[in-house]
Amino acid sequence: MNILRHYIILALTLIVLTNCKAQKPTKMSKKNTIEQKINTLLSQMTIEEKVGQMNQYNGFWDVTGPAPEGGSAEKKHEHLRKGWVGSMLSVRGAKEVRAVQKIAVEESRLGIPLIIGFDVIHGYKTLSPIPLAEAASWDLEAIKNSAHIAATEASASGINWTFGPMVDISRDARWGRVMEGAGEDPFLGSKVAAARVKGFQGDDLSATNTIAACAKHFAAYGFSESGKEYNTVDIGTSTLHNMVLPPFKSAVDAGVRTLMNSFNEINGVPVTGSSYLQRDILKDEWKFDGYVVSDWASINEMINWGHAKDKREAAKIAAIAGSDMDMEGNVYIEELTQLVKDGVVNESILDDAVRRILRVKFELGLFDNPYKYCDETLERETIGSQKNHDAVLDMAKKSIVLLKNENNLLPLKKEGKTIALIGALANDKTSPLGSWRIASDDETAVSVLEGMQAYKGNILTYAKGADVTIGKAEFIQEVKINTTDKSDFEEAINTAKQADVVVMVLGEHGFQTGEARSRTNLQLPGVQQDLLEEVYKVNKNIVLVLNNGRPLAITWADENIPAIVEAWQLGTETGNAVAQVLYGDYNPSGKLPMTFPRNVGQVPIYYNYKNTGRPTDKDGNVFWSHYSDVENTPLYPFGYGLSYTTFKYSDLKLNTTSAVIGEDISVSVNVTNTGNFNGKEVVQLYIRDLFGSVTRPVKELKGFELVELKKGETKTVAFTLNKETLGFYNNDGKYIVEAGDFKVFVGGSSNTSLETTFELTK
Repeated sequence: MNILRHYIILALTLIVLTNCKAQKPTKMSKKNTIEQKINTLLSQMTIEEKVGQMNQYNGFWDVTGPAPEGGSAEKKHEHLRKGWVGSMLSVRGAKEVRAVQKIAVEESRLGIPLIIGFDVIHGYKTLSPIPLAEAASWDLEAIKNSAHIAATEASASGINWTFGPMVDISRDARWGRVMEGAGEDPFLGSKVAAARVKGFQGDDLSATNTIAACAKHFAAYGFSESGKEYNTVDIGTSTLHNMVLPPFKSAVDAGVRTLMNSFNEINGVPVTGSSYLQRDILKDEWKFDGYVVSDWASINEMINWGHAKDKREAAKIAAIAGSDMDMEGNVYIEELTQLVKDGVVNESILDDAVRRILRVKFELGLFDNPYKYCDETLERETIGSQKNHDAVLDMAKKSIVLLKNENNLLPLKKEGKTIALIGALANDKTSPLGSWRIASDDETAVSVLEGMQAYKGNILTYAKGADVTIGKAEFIQEVKINTTDKSDFEEAINTAKQADVVVMVLGEHGFQTGEARSRTNLQLPGVQQDLLEEVYKVNKNIVLVLNNGRPLAITWADENIPAIVEAWQLGTETGNAVAQVLYGDYNPSGKLPMTFPRNVGQVPIYYNYKNTGRPTDKDGNVFWSHYSDVENTPLYPFGYGLSYTTFKYSDLKLNTTSAVIGEDISVSVNVTNTGNFNGKEVVQLYIRDLFGSVTRPVKELKGFELVELKKGETKTVAFTLNKETLGFYNNDGKYIVEAGDFKVFVGGSSNTSLETTFELTK
């Protein structure tokens, strides 16, 4: 009996040892393809480990310090050791990333490396202009290079994944996150999306100076009702397919490796749980083979929406819908394993998600060297280099838009003048950094005051005038605006009286735009409008420099101030860029990527609107599409921007006035620099499809080219129209090109009137 018991125990021991041996990871040959390596790894993973790869945690303790004890931090640390974490965000710095990566790689059973995510939106430490400002450059190579500089610094700090670019199209300046995108137009937005993806990811994702990009927010977040953050979206299929989705498709075509879903709903379904968007369109129709990450805890928020009963149901809906990774929601890690074991969610759903996540990790080269982004020497050499500062200064100058310049007040004379510089923002070294700059440090921007002080030929005097905010503005709390304190007005007025020219830097604080910064008032915040008007009473030679992250309603300024410069929030080199433009060392060439309204009541306002059934006052009565208190036209249209020189368009030609569908149509126009400065012009091509099975906009951007012209020089600019630019998506989401009559417009803004026509036949 004892002998039999001994053999039974021995047999059971051998079985256990055999099983333990089988659980050890199989070493993969470097000769295997990525897909073979993924298959090998998947075959060794438990359900818990698969769910772990779908789990992303925010940084939760000082990684280089002692392990956390107690609470959720200890639990998350234990999950790291078990291999139940696939990604972390907000861990940065080569030393810190190495420490957390070491736990995942050296202490977990399978040693799968983490992918480290971070919001690298318009730079890491050395900041470029906010993305909306960059889009105003219409310079795709510069935008691509800006993303590359950001990737270079971020990757040197241990980061290998950015939550950008944001490619949401938005027509509503009330929405604070317009500062993160490329504006209102899907064609420009698509070009910018591709440029940013290529800038972040480069030609080789495994290189140490590239990072995986993430196109967000999929989809339609920019159409939140009333411009209010986290709000519902209610749009038709035509708007979805023709306005919202094209930049995402462009990003996918450019090779973007990840997408982020959104906080909004479409057709009553939170997009985090939308199989139509994530499976049918993105993964099936577009053949996207990267992965989708939720926005922060957006899986949980399906409960608040009233779409999921509890976390268990939210996890089921999101996983089945194609949301591959849960960002700091704890839903997958808490619920998904049991859902699979209960047969509610098929394990193949997990396999698909994990396969996508592992694929990107292999492409980044993390399995070959998990510590490749953890070189502290490289980090010190890269962050804040002169090369990076030069690049962001170049981007900043290209982003500035000249809105008005009566009597050639600009550029300023470089000597013999007294210049009064007024405005708290002129002496601010933090606000110009803009929103979404969480890796940068306060007080690191070059202020406009500092930039102008570099020019020694004039007498420069400074007066604050009025604070924009009350107290320190922070990203995590509401910004308090000064609406009452005018105690410094008198000093500013007296300073202006003594000056030949007044430069006033007014606008929004950098944290007045961005996530959760929706506004219903688009005028200059606080007492700044009063300050502007008081200074104007004593000196009308005013140059208004706007610092803002969205279109503003500045009708009074447009009617009274002779020179207006849209300088956005330009990042680290703000002051140098503004000063070089004001003094004429750089001729501004930017064009607006969003329409500026006359007042907030016009919003949403955009150039590519539908004609409606009653577009004009043809009957001389009140019954037509208009406002009774303001004209329909915007203050400044999409694509608008002046230069210190002038340009003339002429000789618009087509190679044919009748073409068959599928045949290319060549368009050419002559552009002449008729002014006294060398300059650059963004030549823009628009079309109008006069009749369609789905009504078409009055104008659609279909081409642009940035042309540099010496004074007196003429260049011929050529475009090609083809089936990729002449069609549209019908209400079934199918791209079609229809026969019919078309108009072609070419000029320096969407308001161009130079036009010709052609017919498209079957």
